[in-house]
Amino acid sequence: MNTPSRVAATLSLAVLLGGGGYWAGTNNVVSMVGLDLASTALATPAPMGVPTGAIIYYRHPDGLPRFSATPKNADDRRSFVAVHASEDVSFEDKAKAPESTKTADVTPTGETDKGRILYYRNPMGLPDTSKVSKKDSMGMDYIPVYEGEQSDASTVKVSLSKLQRTGVKTASAEMASISRKVRVPGTVTLDERLVSIISMRTDSFVDDVANVTTGDHIGKGEKLFRFYSKEIATAASEYAVGRDGSRGNDDAGSALRLKNLGVPQDLIDGIARTRQVPTSMTYTAPRDGIVLGRAAIAGMMAKPGDVLFRIADTSDMWVTADVPEYHLASVRIGANAEITVRSLPGRTFHGTVDLVYPEVDTQTRTTKVRIELPNPGGVLLSNMYADVEIEAGAPSPVVSVPNSAVVDTGDRQVVFIDKGDGRFEPKDVKLGVRGDDNTEIRQGVAVGDKVVVSANFLIDAESNLNSALSAMTEEAKP
Repeated sequence: MNTPSRVAATLSLAVLLGGGGYWAGTNNVVSMVGLDLASTALATPAPMGVPTGAIIYYRHPDGLPRFSATPKNADDRRSFVAVHASEDVSFEDKAKAPESTKTADVTPTGETDKGRILYYRNPMGLPDTSKVSKKDSMGMDYIPVYEGEQSDASTVKVSLSKLQRTGVKTASAEMASISRKVRVPGTVTLDERLVSIISMRTDSFVDDVANVTTGDHIGKGEKLFRFYSKEIATAASEYAVGRDGSRGNDDAGSALRLKNLGVPQDLIDGIARTRQVPTSMTYTAPRDGIVLGRAAIAGMMAKPGDVLFRIADTSDMWVTADVPEYHLASVRIGANAEITVRSLPGRTFHGTVDLVYPEVDTQTRTTKVRIELPNPGGVLLSNMYADVEIEAGAPSPVVSVPNSAVVDTGDRQVVFIDKGDGRFEPKDVKLGVRGDDNTEIRQGVAVGDKVVVSANFLIDAESNLNSALSAMTEEAKP
């Protein structure tokens, strides 16, 4: 091809390429192709890392909440997907995870960079140990226990992450007065010291009886009845003659005889003053009170010992409460008590513990506690039912801890003392009075010691596990 022909062909090719480029630019062909290429690149998933670690469990192939500890098939016969340690969701500290999962380099003598391995324990906390490294039924590696980690068997070591998850809380032991209320039923009774019985000590005839009946109030010195007694009249005559001076001074002997016969002192004083013996004598009330019973009848003959009147002073009353045996250690004489009576709503009576009876009822295992209280207006009646609240506890400050700090197993009582850095020491304690909020510690805890008050049962379980592992280790030693 000559030169003019080559030039013409070149020009024609340039025109075709220019026109094609103009058409492609006008129709946005390049941007469409570029967008498709970008979309294709984004849609292609990046290659994922290969799962590492032991197989923890197997999950459903469709992501359903179905799991298995061993290989199995779904309903459509597809196999469950294995989940390795690197894929499992864990709440442990990730910074410490590699140290717990990697296998330490062990020398032929059993030494590692952390020290000599004593044994391997079950990763799930079961009391199972092994002298060599192995896996459990779930495929988890047994955890090595190094020399020095069990040096103090009495101390429980808990990781900081576990402390946060379990919510362990502590409080300081302090000196405090422990108080609580013992709530028991009671019964209102008469004060035995304020009850008087009127009876004759010799044969007597009742001439006249005052117009008082059972339930009436009578004042001290008021007339009860008039009586005649031959023996009393003879002794009174001798006393009157002696006072006259005709038979010498026999005041002491005659007056004493009248007293021994039950003649009231005011009658003796009247004979001494008038030097006359009345035909019949008047018996007066020895105290203010309520007539509980009247057996005197005009014209009757009263034999020695016959009860003619019973009078009780109700200005003070007793409440007898039945306190269970296990509360007796915290009830003391002089303690304050509040009494409410069901038939007197809205009223509260205050008294003090006067006596703790020295015996326990063999049937109810309760002891009677007597409370003395005033009875203003005489509203409290004998044999009323009452609800009693006794202030119990230790009035003086004692070493005390919150009630939740004490782990009571029945055979022993334990308190866990916080030693810091996740270390807890169980202490056997002797308990005293148990209050509504605090418990007295008589031995085992000092003021200022930090004790566990929350999640201490978990620490107790860890302590029992450590004791079991230590015992197994001792048995495994040659």
